[in-house]
Amino acid sequence: MLNEKTIQIVKSTAPILQEHGETLTKHFYKRMFSHNPEVAPFFNPTNQTAGKQQRALAGAIAAYAANIDNLEVLGGAVELIAQKHASLMIKPEHYPIVGENLLASIREVLGEGATDDIINAWAEAYGFLADILIGREKQIYDENAKKPGGWEGFKSFRVIRKEKESSNITSFYLVAADGAPLPAFKPGQYITVRAQTPNGSTTMRNYSLSDKPRQDHFRISVKREVPPEANTPAGYVSNMLHDQIDVGSTIEIAPPCGEFFLDVTEQHTRPLVLLAAGVGITPIHSILLAALDAFPEREIVFVHASLNEDVQAFRASFDTLAQKHKNLKAYYRYSDAPQSGVTRTGNASTGFVTAEYLESLLPGRDADYYFCGPQPFMVALYHGLMQWGIPASQVHFEFFGPRQELERAA
Repeated sequence: MLNEKTIQIVKSTAPILQEHGETLTKHFYKRMFSHNPEVAPFFNPTNQTAGKQQRALAGAIAAYAANIDNLEVLGGAVELIAQKHASLMIKPEHYPIVGENLLASIREVLGEGATDDIINAWAEAYGFLADILIGREKQIYDENAKKPGGWEGFKSFRVIRKEKESSNITSFYLVAADGAPLPAFKPGQYITVRAQTPNGSTTMRNYSLSDKPRQDHFRISVKREVPPEANTPAGYVSNMLHDQIDVGSTIEIAPPCGEFFLDVTEQHTRPLVLLAAGVGITPIHSILLAALDAFPEREIVFVHASLNEDVQAFRASFDTLAQKHKNLKAYYRYSDAPQSGVTRTGNASTGFVTAEYLESLLPGRDADYYFCGPQPFMVALYHGLMQWGIPASQVHFEFFGPRQELERAA
């Protein structure tokens, strides 16, 4: 355990880390990639260029400093980080690299403000957190390896089917190249694809499993990522999958991971509300399929938001499911105006998914909510649900970035 002196020193740095966190983390990543280029494949260059990774780390460091005397409140964040680390095969030997560069960055950015007491306290605090993460990650590795069909590390999978779901989303159906059965996963989890880059290095990306568990295949549904703005790289792995991977191709993947999932063993009478925007549909689709099997009598309200019908994936599947399952109500919301010849009636409408729109669909506010999508969508839903007074235990989401960013963005 951390001693009281260390706790107080680290806690005293919280305000300055809140103010200068991104400056620190930008320096940290630049320094680490320069001194230890071997760790670069663990990081998404698109998120680095956009500043998302830096903001996420800055938020995590500030939250750790502010709550170091009450780490229970960070339990969810620790699990998120451990699952992400396990998906990328981060091992104990990587932690000293991060620690050395983080401490050096604190000293280099804060200058004289980084006293020996502060550096020593942060060294102890980092080591304490690293031990927690290493322990949890070992559990995840062991669980994934020991389950029927499980494995550790990266394994070769063969594409048995490739299907275009929309103008920018394509599904890949995968089986183990060695013919081994597949492990069960929790609906909402993701796998990691490892790919060779043109310069001979490797890079990794997480993709949600979009089919329900216990199939004879894994399915990922990948959006072709185009640069969102000038000087931002296109998504290398997504474009490689779309353009170069066909039926018969093999790719390397790591076992399913992730803390965002539906626990199908929990039985509730309140409605289940599933909300997705864009490619955020992939984990929600898996959750929907699993929920329909597990809860045949439970009311399920499903909403998929898209720019337009052309980019929407799986609509025919959702229509079929709604016809088959009387407990499912499916709705579609489009932010673009209808294209020529397109009429939106009944369960399809134009606009955004707001709290007001959502309330018009629900029998009441008391429900379990699962949602995933781009940041504006997430912010609107999160704040709407908080204003409704929905307990945190009934609000589940997948959001890239520090939770503080989601909470502040109202």
